Amino acid sequence: MAATETPERDSHAGEAGPFHVTNRLIFSIALPMTLGFVTTPLLGLVDTAVVGRLGRADLLAGLAIGAVMFDLIFTTFNFLRASTTGLVAQAYGRGDRREQQAVFWRSLVIALVSGVAIVLLSPLLFAAGLWLMAPGAEVAAVTRTYFFYRILSGPAALANYAILGFVLGRGEGSIGLLLQTLINGINMVLAILLGLVLGWGVTGVALATVTGEVIGALVGFAIVYGRFDRRDAPDWAAIFARERLKPLFGLNRDIMIRSFVLLAAFTLMTRIGTAFGPVTLAANAVLMTIFLVAGYYLDGLANAAEQLTGRSIGAGYRPAFDRALRMTALWSLGLAALTTLGFLVFGDDLVAVLTTAPDVRALAYEYMPWAALTALTGTLAFLMDGVFIGATWSRDMRNMMLAAFIGYAVALAVLVPVFGNHGLWAGLNLFLLMRGVFLLILVPRRAAQAFRAAQ
Repeated sequence: MAATETPERDSHAGEAGPFHVTNRLIFSIALPMTLGFVTTPLLGLVDTAVVGRLGRADLLAGLAIGAVMFDLIFTTFNFLRASTTGLVAQAYGRGDRREQQAVFWRSLVIALVSGVAIVLLSPLLFAAGLWLMAPGAEVAAVTRTYFFYRILSGPAALANYAILGFVLGRGEGSIGLLLQTLINGINMVLAILLGLVLGWGVTGVALATVTGEVIGALVGFAIVYGRFDRRDAPDWAAIFARERLKPLFGLNRDIMIRSFVLLAAFTLMTRIGTAFGPVTLAANAVLMTIFLVAGYYLDGLANAAEQLTGRSIGAGYRPAFDRALRMTALWSLGLAALTTLGFLVFGDDLVAVLTTAPDVRALAYEYMPWAALTALTGTLAFLMDGVFIGATWSRDMRNMMLAAFIGYAVALAVLVPVFGNHGLWAGLNLFLLMRGVFLLILVPRRAAQAFRAAQ
């Protein structure tokens, strides 16, 4: 056995073993992915602006409801990206290229099968979403149009999760930037062209999303597959071996539950906002776009933490883990503070770009400080998600998310009846803060166990 393993280790010695974490290494992953992820909320800004400039609150509210439905559907499957990143990063740290390819194929097959299932189940999914959101008749009609066009992107959207997870697991931020920019760039250009120039409105916005996802998936697959070394290619028996699939499905299950609870928190916020009327719902939709800007902006550093902590565990090298955690935390907090300050100064101008409806603008201005604060309260949560994904500590992620959600529900029950929409935003900030703190408390014990097991 040793005779067959030694050449494999030697041939990948450049990837395996101890490594030094530097600012340059962190930002070689974080900076491209920050730039890439910023295109996602920019896409949300463009979509919101395209529909918002039509001057009707019901169109903007319908888009907001539809966007939440797709968050609920697609982001529930974010485990495809997360588990792929963690498992590939650890295989990268061990220098095991064959397992890196095997993880990719497992994730891609699961993504495509799940995507087709989503399309087939779309009538049921839409009915459930409409029941959950309970919008008025005019808003529901807009949501229906958006939903049944955009749902066609299901297989491609989930395939993009697997592809992105693979390149992030290898620390190839530049490829991730290319793919995210391609997907969202096509989407933004077509949203403006179809939605405004050709006058297709919400239908044009949905079709733009489908086109971007499909082209992105095809290009991403071509890049990843074209760079595989055929000498390291696993056979199908190895890819779908039961001993490999069982931990993968366990990991995916925990991350899916965690993602579903996270989306349930945002859905609950939207549902409560619906009770305040379409104008408040539209204002909250605009401000949630700003929250997403902060989240995606900080996710680049979380991605660096994913790859570096996963790689350090694969390599069995604790100093790299500790240094990666410390350095990414310092950078995350600094950037979060700057982001909050930027939104406090320029947030009202951004709202004015996103919507022309005076009543929506007025409410968004009032609640802007709460949206700006989410960058600071959420930064630790984003970073800890990265650490726990890279380390594949999925059970802890699931359990701490559930604990934070319980705290969030209690906060909403207490704050919303007294403070209305202010209480709703205060509850969201408390939820983000609890997520980060609960996970941080577990890091020392989990890291000691992981590296003790690696010795």
